[in-house]
Parts: sequence; C-alpha cells; structure tokens
Amino acid sequence: MILTVTLNTALDLTYRVPALTPHASHRVTQVIERPGGKGLNVARVLAALGHETVATGFAGGATGAVLREQLAATPVRDALVDTAGPTRRTVAIVDATTGDTTQLNEPGPTVSAAEWTAFRDRFTELLDGASAVALCGSLPPGIHVGAYAELVRLSRTAGVPVLLDTSGEPLRRGIAARPDLVKPNAEELAQLTGSRDPLRATREARGRGARTVVSSLGPEGLLAATPEGLWRAAPPAAVKGNPTGAGDSAVAGLLSGLADDAPWPERLTRAVALSAATVLSPVAGEFDRAAYEELLPRVKVTEESARV
Repeated sequence: MILTVTLNTALDLTYRVPALTPHASHRVTQVIERPGGKGLNVARVLAALGHETVATGFAGGATGAVLREQLAATPVRDALVDTAGPTRRTVAIVDATTGDTTQLNEPGPTVSAAEWTAFRDRFTELLDGASAVALCGSLPPGIHVGAYAELVRLSRTAGVPVLLDTSGEPLRRGIAARPDLVKPNAEELAQLTGSRDPLRATREARGRGARTVVSSLGPEGLLAATPEGLWRAAPPAAVKGNPTGAGDSAVAGLLSGLADDAPWPERLTRAVALSAATVLSPVAGEFDRAAYEELLPRVKVTEESARV
C-alpha cells in the first residue's frame, strides 16, 4: 500500500473559458469539481495505475464533506482526519484559446493542537503496512513549520521510504531530516539552494540530506541526482495544455516505480510520461492514458555521470 499525505486538502474547481481577459466578464463553458491538494492528486493517479493507495491529511466543514463524498467514488481509501475548520477551495481558470491556466488558492483551515495529535496518531498507524509514503503540498495554518521533518523521521523510524514534495521553510527543514526523495521544481530548488543552475542546485540539495533529489524542469523534463548517478529524462516534445497537477503526476510516477522496484531510468520514464499526459488532461489528478502509453517508449533518459 502507498500512503499519501495532504495536510492542506482542497476542493478543486476548474473553470474553462473561451479566452481569459483581465477586467472583463467571462462566460464559463465547463466546470469541473474534484478532490484536490497535491497528495490527493498523487493518490488518484497511483490508483488509476493500479496501485493500492490510502490518502490521509485533513478535511472539514461542508467543503470537506463534498471532497470526501467525491473521494469515495474513486479507488483511493479515505483515511482523512476531521477538522473543525472548513476545507479550502482552489480555482483554476483555463483559457481555452492559449491553454494557459490562472490559479487561485484559498488558505486552509487553522489546525488545532488536538487535531494535529489525532493526525500524527493516524499517520503512525498507517505506516504499518505502507510500502512508501508521499508527503505533499503546503502546510495549513496552525501546523508548525517543522511538521514534515517530524513526519519524515516517523517514516524513517518505521522503515518506510518517504518522498517529500513541498517548498520554502518546510522543505528546508524536511530535507535535513533525510527523506529518501525530494522533488522540487526549478523555483523551489533555487529558493532552497540560492542557485539557478539546475545541475549545481540539484547536487547541492542532495548534499543537504536527501538520498535522492529529482528536480522538475517543466517542459524540459526531470533531472535526478541519485546514489547510482545523475540522470536526465525529457519528453519527445513539449505539450500544450493545463499544467496544473503535472508535478503531482510526476511524483506518482516516481512512487509507482519505487513500488515496483524499477530501475531509475524506468522510474523517470514513468514520471515524465505521466506529467506530460496530465498536461493533456483537463483537470489535475487525471491523465490521458492513451497519451501516457504512447509517450512511454519515446521518453529520452540519459545518464550524465556514474556517481554524484
């Protein structure tokens, strides 16, 4: 079983408009509502790939009830912890002409000390039986900035491989707790290391404590610094569409490869193909399966060095 953690879950709303113009009124041509937050997106993709997946984190209020009702219609098992405050909403506005997406993210509910304790207890229970765990996304108000570092240490104590996908100070503290894998994007990597050179920044990030660092380079693919060497993986061509959730699908691909004990080139191939296939899907947490299968044999993976 793969366990995903989304401390700041959301009910994702996607509005598609013919063209997005500032200071204008718009007619929405399509509305899609889905359970969201990075870890839930990862969980839905993993489940679609056939992996047994459990999702934990927080959900509350009327928005949280809708989220859980929709999650129940998926293969993902709900292990969310109740909060008194309502789950946030996010709104993605997709310009149908350009494919560009504008994202609006509400803040999450304030999590009390008692709610955090209840989550920690649930998380510790779920680690028993987990083959891997993914800690994903932002921290809601009320949760201390070292929360992910705490969860990384709990995972390591339980002997469960742990992937961390967050940003800012939670990433800085979390990486020092020595997760098995972190997956920053280029901006998160630059904030962490102070370098905008992807190769240098990826190596430096690995030196801060993570066993492996997989950096997302957007349409250029992934750069991975692993104990076995340095790898680059790129799609055959850039794809146009909605990039929301593409990074989450890359995380799902990495976890899928980990669960199957696949070699690094195959893990990176899955991650890049899933990411590109998600850009072609209208909403986060889903991917175009035909595109994914077509892309798999066409992803280019090259080894940059023998050791890093």
